[in-house]
Amino acid sequence: MPEIKKVTPLTENPHVNLYHLDVESKTGRKGHYYVASRAKTENDLKIRTKKNTPDGVIIYSLYGEKKDKVVLVRQYRYAIDSYIYEFPAGLVEPGEDYKEAGIREMKEETGLELSPIDVDPAYEKPYFTTIGMTDESCATVYGYTSGEISGDGLEDSEELEIVLADREEVRRILREEKAAIMTAYMLMHFLHDEEPFAFLREI
Repeated sequence: MPEIKKVTPLTENPHVNLYHLDVESKTGRKGHYYVASRAKTENDLKIRTKKNTPDGVIIYSLYGEKKDKVVLVRQYRYAIDSYIYEFPAGLVEPGEDYKEAGIREMKEETGLELSPIDVDPAYEKPYFTTIGMTDESCATVYGYTSGEISGDGLEDSEELEIVLADREEVRRILREEKAAIMTAYMLMHFLHDEEPFAFLREI
């Protein structure tokens, strides 16, 4: 099994940091690896805690009387210098339940009220987002939204548009636009399943 010999923090930022790892392969070859993390200190890294606590939450929700629209955000991201379609999402505060984080983030990002639904824990537990680069993991909250769209809760650093997409618009997004991978997978369910949340009853 490969071994991590030393961890060196390279940055001190409030939301994401870069760590350098001195590593040794299973054959004894020494090397270097870099990990981005939401951890604020070395001791908070999942390398150290061995715990998969959610750093963030992603919200897949349906909107409208017929529950025939999905709530998306079209957000500018520096990593690609472009806009990309995503689900509303955000960081989980220390000690905060991720479903409560989902309710809070939905309100802040969109102005909408989220009513989470209960699902099998296998569907909502935290999963890793991009494990080749980061130890970040996110839980998923499913539910229904109501209310009026508002951007009043957005931070100055957030550049996004709220989109209530029906199946026709989802089809266009999948064909023509950039989308986060988890968002794209769930939009495929939304597009093809008569009941978008029906899969949550199967495990």
